[in-house]
Amino acid sequence: MDIILIPGLWLDASSWDDVIPALEQAGHRVHPLTMPGVGADASSSSEVGIADWVDAAVQAVDAAPGRSVVVGHSGGGNVAWGVADARPDRVARVVFVDTVPPPSGVGISEFEVVDGVIPFPGWDFFPEEDVHDIDAETRARTLPLTHSVPARVPTDPIQLTDRARYDVPVTLLMGGLDEQEFDGMIGEWGSYETEYRAITDAEVVRIGSAHWPQFTVPARLAELLIAAIER
Repeated sequence: MDIILIPGLWLDASSWDDVIPALEQAGHRVHPLTMPGVGADASSSSEVGIADWVDAAVQAVDAAPGRSVVVGHSGGGNVAWGVADARPDRVARVVFVDTVPPPSGVGISEFEVVDGVIPFPGWDFFPEEDVHDIDAETRARTLPLTHSVPARVPTDPIQLTDRARYDVPVTLLMGGLDEQEFDGMIGEWGSYETEYRAITDAEVVRIGSAHWPQFTVPARLAELLIAAIER
């Protein structure tokens, strides 16, 4: 199976490096992506929006010989769901890593724009529930792996138009939530619940990590990805 790996904000293809070997050993062809405008200054990235990120991932799916599994971490989940909307017949499954399928018309989040781009705000910016398993060594090791993202990307609303996306099987690999806990929580998320409930085949699996399992528990993440892909 071809696996398209979409990183979250501030990360590039290398963020999947510790996960990829196990996927390849399981016989899969892995395609980690670096999204357009990541690390670029405003002069060359100011026009890049979420639609450009979706287009880049769609091109990766189109280049594969058959159907692909599309994996999106964090904000990359918006991109992954955009791919399912654009190519429902070419996507065998979407795997969300500690994020959920977005409804049409919403963005990822808002962050401070500096010199026309959005730099990584630092590990201390995030709540404890997101970073509790990222120790000092991991923080120091991964900080150089972060890059700015185009200013438009986090706030651009994702545009979804094809209801066939709901027929694409979905796996949610949630850091600290099991299926029962997630099912109770999603009920408080308004349009996100409506989007999730519309999916024909969806499962929720607890990773047992905070928000960046590719850095803290890559073997566990790879194991769960393989299980989802081969389901």
